[in-house]
Amino acid sequence: MNGMPAVEAPTQNSFVLLQLGRRRFGLAAGEVTELAPPVRLHAFPHTSPLLTGVIVRRGRIVPVYDVASALDASNTSTHRFYLIARRPIGKSSELCAIPVDGECELASAEVASPDQDHPPYIAGSIAVGDESVDVLNLPALLAFDPASGKSSLQDAEAQS
Repeated sequence: MNGMPAVEAPTQNSFVLLQLGRRRFGLAAGEVTELAPPVRLHAFPHTSPLLTGVIVRRGRIVPVYDVASALDASNTSTHRFYLIARRPIGKSSELCAIPVDGECELASAEVASPDQDHPPYIAGSIAVGDESVDVLNLPALLAFDPASGKSSLQDAEAQS
């Protein structure tokens, strides 16, 4: 998967399994654009909770979100790849990058509904062998503030 499109024709039940810290998570394969090798991270002053900086990929500036803190996945800081995903914003989308710690793989499974007390960034879970893997809701995850335990998406929904 290195540097190549993750999936040529993803199906609705296809997921990329990614390693963040010591935990595995699933992300809908249709959201994944590619896995990229680690490149220079450009950091700058900001107040966005999960944003760690940007990378330049294929001539585009791509924001990098270190989501491990939101997911309680202990950070090993040995990122092997950047998972480049397309995140929806209104009627358009933008690329974003998530540092991943290990190999990624493709899995097909039916999504089970999340537990009642699930965080807003968990869309459900899939069974992969004997393991239950949480599936990420990327927009909710990237809007999550670990310090407050709230998502800016929740605030926007509450105001409307």
